[in-house]
Amino acid sequence: MFLSILFLFSLVVSSAHASVVDFCVADFSLPNGPAGYSCKKPGKVTVNDFVFSGLGKAGNTSNIIKAAVTPAFAEQFPGLNGLGISLARLDLAVGGVVPMHTHPGASEVLVVLQGSICAGFISSANAVYFKTLQKGDSMIFPQGLLHFQVNFGGIPSIAIVSFSSPSPGLQILDFALFANDLPSELVEKTTFLDDAQVKKLKAVLGGSG
Repeated sequence: MFLSILFLFSLVVSSAHASVVDFCVADFSLPNGPAGYSCKKPGKVTVNDFVFSGLGKAGNTSNIIKAAVTPAFAEQFPGLNGLGISLARLDLAVGGVVPMHTHPGASEVLVVLQGSICAGFISSANAVYFKTLQKGDSMIFPQGLLHFQVNFGGIPSIAIVSFSSPSPGLQILDFALFANDLPSELVEKTTFLDDAQVKKLKAVLGGSG
């Protein structure tokens, strides 16, 4: 009886071991699907697939929000494909802001490397959680919840963010309302803003309608 059990156990272990895949480096020659990119053939994988140097360079914050995000997602960092993680660098000039936004596909962890960042999120019960983070501080933003980051300090701020998905997704609330052709009348009805305010914001963010 013992030998039979031992034999069955060895079969299970052997089968499990055979199904283990160490990694699935993205093959950009094939389409990206819901489960990510297809795997590059092991013989074509190199160490460079597992190394990304882009987070060491400051992003361009010369824009309306004075902020820049440098992504290290599967598209930029093929070794992340299939691992359920990704990274990005956040640069905030003085007065810079990442407006209210969500990541539908991932939770986020932010680590401040330089300066200070006022960051927070709003729960589905409309409870607000925010704090000014200093160098070395971290904050978590649960998946799908509206959150923001602002630099009220006197020097540029830098942070590294990580996500629980190689493709976290992004929707910025201000751009969703004012940077497209959603009719102004609908925006006014759903936000309680008057026509002049909506038209002004559409003009600033490039919307129409």
